[in-house]
Amino acid sequence: MAIRILIADDHSVVRQGLRMFLALDPDLDVVAEAGDGAEAVRLVRELQPDVVLMDLIMPVMDGIAATQSIREGFPDTEVVALTSVLEDASVVGAIRAGAIGYLLKTTEADELRRAIRAAADGQVQLSPEAATRLMREVRAPDSPETLTGREIDVLRLVAEGKANKEIAQGLGIGEKTVKTHVSNILAKLGVQSRTQAALHAARIGMVTLHPVSNGT
Repeated sequence: MAIRILIADDHSVVRQGLRMFLALDPDLDVVAEAGDGAEAVRLVRELQPDVVLMDLIMPVMDGIAATQSIREGFPDTEVVALTSVLEDASVVGAIRAGAIGYLLKTTEADELRRAIRAAADGQVQLSPEAATRLMREVRAPDSPETLTGREIDVLRLVAEGKANKEIAQGLGIGEKTVKTHVSNILAKLGVQSRTQAALHAARIGMVTLHPVSNGT
């Protein structure tokens, strides 16, 4: 089944360009486009796509606010920030709002397609520049010791970039069980996204993050 994608960007040329090259991949299906954050939230409510490619600077409602609204209301829809902005506040804001990834518009087309597939399967996707900023800014959880042994196993695999299916196979459990563990981990760590949890794991030395290439 194709991954259903919503493109949210206030520049029509950008949306058209993304739609054109994503259409070259039979596994990707652009189901709608939004010109502002509020429209993106409305379309997610109507269509419930798998992945939203979210620009951050848009009229009516910016991408960070839209991301937070989407993740709160539709946790099964993953949001990947796709932007030309690399300010610390934007990177941290998007991830705190619940984006699973943060990629720059300089990302190569093939890499973006891979990132969309990975995000749909629950894998963290960060440009190297974004990862560097986030490692400085990510909030330290108050009581990470409350995680169970199995939750620590799941967190380590999430932070290593493993998809839900890979985690399930590696631990000999079901994908639904993986999702339940991830939800519990986020609640215990007091974070909003898998990406924040992965950054915490990297910060305490549990894993080393492996950011995606940006084609440069």
